[in-house]
Amino acid sequence: MLDELLGRAELKERIDELEDENHHLERRAQAEEERRSEAVTERQNAEEQVNRLESRIVELEDRVGRLGDDEESVEFRGIESLHGKRLDEVLPRLERIETEPEGALTAMVIDDLPEAVRDAFGDHAPLVARAAPCLALTDDAGLVSAALSPPNPPEEFVSWSDSFDFDPAWFRPEGRFTFALVRSDLFAIAEYGGRERLSVSGFESDVKGDHSKGGFSQARFERIREGQIDDHLDRCREEIDSRDADRLYVVGQRTLLAEFRDVADRTKPVDATGKPKEALDDAFYEFWTTRLFRI
Repeated sequence: MLDELLGRAELKERIDELEDENHHLERRAQAEEERRSEAVTERQNAEEQVNRLESRIVELEDRVGRLGDDEESVEFRGIESLHGKRLDEVLPRLERIETEPEGALTAMVIDDLPEAVRDAFGDHAPLVARAAPCLALTDDAGLVSAALSPPNPPEEFVSWSDSFDFDPAWFRPEGRFTFALVRSDLFAIAEYGGRERLSVSGFESDVKGDHSKGGFSQARFERIREGQIDDHLDRCREEIDSRDADRLYVVGQRTLLAEFRDVADRTKPVDATGKPKEALDDAFYEFWTTRLFRI
């Protein structure tokens, strides 16, 4: 009775209604988070399957390409794409291998094969050249014979030691860095702490597509398109210059990457389509994927 006289009964009913509504929204948010987590897991599993299939395709194409050779040639024992958990499984295995002094060879091969690599791999040395640029690994007992394509490779070197000599940072995203994707019509940039994305932004530009009429009309069209791309690249450069990061990786359309080699620690062509954020996620995954060649 007192609550009714003071008007508190109606307020209490409203509070109960709001609490029920809040509880309902919390359940919806939780369900949405679970669906999102399941979607991410499904996408990762799909990407891993795609990588395995792509590796198999590369392996088969390599074999088909050499079927017409008259001379007998060696083949890779297998090719695999390593990312995330799979990469975290393989690298520690290599790190744990120990030999006698000067029993393990590690060599970063960019172009020509060093003599030490030719001698260590013997008849299989051509496979190292085929996998280059790569980090070649083998031991004097022949128990290990492989090459890895590190996303963030060091300078060329050759090292004989009692274990394999490599830095996990060549293969994994570590520390804070900036990662940018550049296409002729799209740009995306993000700050990362290891594999965690801390921020992201991007934009799309209105760039004319292909022209097929020919003649003066096509020449004029191409001039307009090139001007639009130049304006787009200027805007991309401004966004990159505004970031203050210890390291900068720029990936994307092969024909545009030369514009950023003076500011980037590393550039790499990637095939990333879609809107800025989605394309950036695909590019990040592709960039930090290591190809393993079993020799």
